[in-house]
Amino acid sequence: MRGMRPDDVYRLTNAVDPRLSPDARTVAYVRSWIDDGTHEPRSAIWAVPVDGSAEPRKLTAGAKRDATPRWSPDGRWLAFTSARGDDAAQLFVLPADGPGESRQLTHLREAVEGPVWSPDGSRLAFTARTHDPGDDEDDPSKRLPRRITRLQYRLDHEGWTEGRVHHVFVVGLDGVDPVQLTDGDHEDEWPAWSPDGTTVAFTSARHPDWDRGTANDVFTIPAGGGEPRRITATDGGHLAPVWSPDGGRIAYLFFPGEFDDPRHARLVVVDIASGDRSILTEGLDRTAAPYPMVRAPIWDGDGIVFPIEDEGRVPLYAVPADGSGAAVPIADVAGLAGFDLVDGTFVYSETTPTTMADVKVGDRRLTDVGAAFTADVTLTEPESFTAVSPDGTEVPAWIVRPPGFDPNETYPAVLSIHGGPFTQYGERFFDEFQVYAGAGYVVLYANPRGSSGYTEAWGRAIRGPVGDHGPGWGSVDYDDLMAVTDEAIKRFGFIDPERMAVMGGSYGGYMTSWIVGHTDRFRCAISERAVNDIASEDGSSDIGGFFKGYIGAYPWEAPEVYRAISPLTYAADITTPLLILHSEEDLRCPINQGEQLFTMLRALGREVEFVRFPSESHELTRSGSPTHRVQRFEVVLEFLATHLRG
Repeated sequence: MRGMRPDDVYRLTNAVDPRLSPDARTVAYVRSWIDDGTHEPRSAIWAVPVDGSAEPRKLTAGAKRDATPRWSPDGRWLAFTSARGDDAAQLFVLPADGPGESRQLTHLREAVEGPVWSPDGSRLAFTARTHDPGDDEDDPSKRLPRRITRLQYRLDHEGWTEGRVHHVFVVGLDGVDPVQLTDGDHEDEWPAWSPDGTTVAFTSARHPDWDRGTANDVFTIPAGGGEPRRITATDGGHLAPVWSPDGGRIAYLFFPGEFDDPRHARLVVVDIASGDRSILTEGLDRTAAPYPMVRAPIWDGDGIVFPIEDEGRVPLYAVPADGSGAAVPIADVAGLAGFDLVDGTFVYSETTPTTMADVKVGDRRLTDVGAAFTADVTLTEPESFTAVSPDGTEVPAWIVRPPGFDPNETYPAVLSIHGGPFTQYGERFFDEFQVYAGAGYVVLYANPRGSSGYTEAWGRAIRGPVGDHGPGWGSVDYDDLMAVTDEAIKRFGFIDPERMAVMGGSYGGYMTSWIVGHTDRFRCAISERAVNDIASEDGSSDIGGFFKGYIGAYPWEAPEVYRAISPLTYAADITTPLLILHSEEDLRCPINQGEQLFTMLRALGREVEFVRFPSESHELTRSGSPTHRVQRFEVVLEFLATHLRG
């Protein structure tokens, strides 16, 4: 059978965000796919018995995007969000057992997010952005100017957020207009009901100059409205609060400190009355907030269940809520795409390097959404190996061989570098690896120092270089990636060392630009949505000020340091043919990062091509237009073929 091709993107489908009914007999989930005719993403809510006694059934039409299925406490209703036509996603409820039509509860100008049921099932809390009336003017020449007084006034994939902040709302099943619980110039998120239904917890940054840092807090507010009460200490980042069954405590995820990146997310429990907190995962030395975020932790009796990142996998752990014991693994999952737990019944959604995300209970698969695709496309399992960096550090790495691999042939190879840098390459399906392997390339990838999924010291190894933090980006991470390349050539004789490419996106784009400015060992390179000039990135990104947390100073405090660790500084040394990919609406790494590198290389007469994708954000390769994703693959494969196959 053939390997994966670019247009196979249109065939990808997943079953994610599983949620158990209160009696633990049925699981609702989101099935996503791409429409055959329009090539637009679609999703619908499906359900399947936990015992597998019946086939999955479709509950919603999925005319555009249906998501976030949430059961009412009595199991009679299923709430979900739905984007229909050109409208923002709204909140609907559907009779769980049918028959009956879904009923729309909200008619807001902005999308409904994160719905949660009140304990008595009479109301739902959710968040939505407040609407900026200035956006109603269709003629840009007549719109009012934007008056900005705070940082964090725009967000990648969201656009302008000044005048469009998240607040907490509550709506009843009677369909009366939602009540806005919170207000002000704050981002209020992650609503959670107290067990008695009188109070809603949420996260927000409400201290003076909150926009100049990264700290926020957990607050509570009466469900009928009132003044928010802060219950945490404004000493780091807080997210995903969940109440204890007795209503006396709240568990949440906590990132300690500010401008001290990266830090592992800790699972913490705070006593609401006293404010005393217990950090439950201090000895685990793994982050309890995998990327992408899966869901809030689950309070299970006297314990709490939560996922972590661990050496490329995303296992689930449980820990006593009173801190009386260590966290222990309860399920070893490759790529986690959702989980739920009700009265001892545990379901989860898992993807592996060669399977789409499917809903499982134990080892038993309840869905098989990717069966048609995997039946006629050969997907290749990765093989792990270890490289040794110059200072003796062992670096975890993987290799993917092309389908129909012949050990007697030699193959061109592609070194792929992940973004972040505090993320991990893992044991989950990744279309890029399969498409490149399907085109006949060996794929190499690794989790060098700076990655998540290992000790906090591993992730913090590339901090600095201001002060005594560390050597900074482009130091031991570069050494690790070169060591992986050297070890792969030594270990796998079928790799042609004269036909190798390097590529990556975001921080991976940074490393690609950095690598070709420091070595010419690669035949060609692809730098995508990269950071090329860190000072201008820090001043133009939607996360302005971020780099102080890594480097140890702002750009104006250490301009020469920023210059020294920016790939653009070494652009004159780049002789490797380079493809620059960037999205025109990328706010995380604005397109000026690609423009600056292209301009310099073209002025120097180097071999460089700049490909710009319109109407796309930083998330092009993950959630961008499927058509653009296919076109991007075609551009990449054309470039690789030109330089690695001649």
